[in-house]
Amino acid sequence: MSNVSVAKTSITRRILHRVFPKVPNFFALLAEQSAHVDVSAGLLAEYMGADSSQAAKKIVEAEYEGDRLKIRNLTLLNEAFSTPIDREDLHRAIINLDEIINSCKSIVVEMDSAVLALKPDKYCLEMAVHLKSGVEAVSAGYGRLGSDPKLGRADAEKADKAVRNLTRTHRRALAELFQDTDFHNIFRRKEIYNELRGAGDRLNVCNSTLLDIVVKLC
Repeated sequence: MSNVSVAKTSITRRILHRVFPKVPNFFALLAEQSAHVDVSAGLLAEYMGADSSQAAKKIVEAEYEGDRLKIRNLTLLNEAFSTPIDREDLHRAIINLDEIINSCKSIVVEMDSAVLALKPDKYCLEMAVHLKSGVEAVSAGYGRLGSDPKLGRADAEKADKAVRNLTRTHRRALAELFQDTDFHNIFRRKEIYNELRGAGDRLNVCNSTLLDIVVKLC
């Protein structure tokens, strides 16, 4: 191919790229972000099971990485010429996933704070395990969007079941807690139990977004 032909081809490619810019693989981006959320939820369960300061440190670090992924994905979304699904759905998914990581960090930071200085108990662990189970299902669902989104329905059902289990554990935890006579302990534990329940609520919102996307794709 002559130099003239190469130059013409290069110019043509640049023009086409400006008119029809390359669309980022948002399904792959969501899969990466959701996988990171799954890691963070696993670290929370690890912390609740062993009161590990190392796990607590990793959760804080994971939150920083989660912010980086969120900002990157939002930036790509804002700059994208077109998207494979509604922009609003992509925006909700990106934000919802990050909120779960924020919850994981907030829980650990509050438990380690001088105000609460609280050790995990069996209910903290049980709720964290249910959260991890639900996040794992949501992560699997987001990971399938680019290949077989229909399977995401089953993942959404698993996540919904995990949220219900977390809610039931939360009720049992409060019922037992209110039998205590140490009001200082009641206040501290109730705060963390509610934070864990709040993480479940954020998971539920994220799962609803996943299901909305699955329905539209199928």
